[in-house]
Parts: sequence; C-alpha cells; structure tokens
Amino acid sequence: MSQLLSEEKVSLLKKKASEARQLIVETVHHAGAGHVGGPMSAVDVLVNLYFNELNINPENPRAEERDRFVLSKGHSAIGLYAVLALRGYFPVEELKTFDSLNSRLQAHPDMSALPGLDMSTGSLGQGISAAVGMALGAKLQNKSFRTYCMVGDGESQEGQVWEAADVAPKYGLDNLVVILDYNKLQQFGWDGGSGKRQVPVVHPEKRWEAFGWHVISINGHDVEQIANAFEEARAVKGKPTVIIANTVKGKGVTFMENEYLWHSRVPTKEELNNAVQEIRVEGQA
Repeated sequence: MSQLLSEEKVSLLKKKASEARQLIVETVHHAGAGHVGGPMSAVDVLVNLYFNELNINPENPRAEERDRFVLSKGHSAIGLYAVLALRGYFPVEELKTFDSLNSRLQAHPDMSALPGLDMSTGSLGQGISAAVGMALGAKLQNKSFRTYCMVGDGESQEGQVWEAADVAPKYGLDNLVVILDYNKLQQFGWDGGSGKRQVPVVHPEKRWEAFGWHVISINGHDVEQIANAFEEARAVKGKPTVIIANTVKGKGVTFMENEYLWHSRVPTKEELNNAVQEIRVEGQA
C-alpha cells in the first residue's frame, strides 16, 4: 500500500474510475457520437487528478489560486466531463446533453461554456503550449498554482508538442507536469501488419529526457503509482516533469481494449449492456 494513499482513498479512486467509465460508454451511446478508447485509457489519471492531486474547488471553479489542467488531447473530452460531473462541477444528468446543440458539453472542451475548464482544446498539439504559458505566467507573477497537461501519443506527432517541450525546461518550469497517455494506438496511424498499427511514439522516455525533462514512467491504471508519480513531480526543482502513463486504449471493456476501431465508434445497445455489465463487475472486484 502506498504511503500516500489510505485503503479508503484507493477504494474511492477505483470506484470513481469505474463510475466514470460507465458514464463514458452510456453518454457516447446516448449521443450517437463521441470517442471511447482514449477517454477510457485516460480515466484513472483524470480521477487521480481531480479526486486527489489538484488544488481545486468545484464551488469556485475560477479561483485564482487553483491548479490548472489542460486536456490537450481534446477529443477525449467526454472522459474529462464524466470526471468533472462526479467531482461536482455540474450535475451528472447533464451528460445526456453531450454533443447536442447549445450544450455546455461539446465534443471538444469549450472553456467559455463550461466552468472548470482551463483551456479550449481540440486542435491537436496546441494544449501543451497553453499549459506552458500558464506555468510561465505563474512563475513570472510568483503564483503558487501548478499546471497539469495531458497529451496523447498520436497527438505527439504534432511539431508544436515538441516546440513546447523544448521551451519549458529553458524557463525552469518545475510547476508544470505533462502526462502522456501512452496507450500506443491512434485512430488510424500506420499499418503495422497482421491487422495491427504501429506505435505512435517510440521510446518516449528518451525523447522527453533529451528535451531536458524529469521523466517518470508508470502503469497509468495503477492508482498508487499515479499518486506516487505526482508526489515525485512536486519534489522536482528546476525542470518540468513528464509522466509516461502506460495505458490500454479502451481500458475496462474487454472487447474495446487495444482495438483502434474503438477510437470513436458508438456502442450498440447490446454492446453498451455488455460493457456496463463488465465495468460494474470490475468495479466491485
């Protein structure tokens, strides 16, 4: 057992992750649109952020001293929405409006519409640049808040990601933590033969280290490893930290896991029922 987390906290984080996964598949099915694979791989990190790591207050989502979070892989918005709803930023029932006209919950995050969002994202590669700006702004103004940013491995083919990665160490942004959701699948990518796809990013630890970052590699579904990684990042001085979260795309539903076609496929009623049943069983384990 981690020294950082009590048994009760570990149980809570696992429970919330299970609840979030169920909300993701139910919401995408109801909307008839949305992404599944990426949000499911990111959920455990998102839950740890919002229920354990971030200095936030859902009742005051614009508090100046709050920690910031940027979902650079903005197409996984439903994963973030599910966690925000569970954390109390808006009613869970509102998830039924996802991707509908005039909803605050659009397919990509809109910070002008929904309290609790620190950046509008969706054009891949741009979110991390905004996060670097937030962290730099905090340094220049002697603010104590920290900035966190989640990027995707497919997204990391964007040059802007590496421009931001190059700049952050030069300013000593030790108040910045980037999480790479390393599920090793993107929507299509390159054919790897035998029905498989090539891994989007090869040796990410070496790449980020070469840019001057403190690198931590973890199992992105292990709540204790996630918490320990965030704690280690807080102790780092003089450079930013990247957490390579090794994850499984579609995590939590066997027939979705490691299947790139579930990047944005909508589950049928039967698939939804099977998925919810499996998530509930896993959540009780």
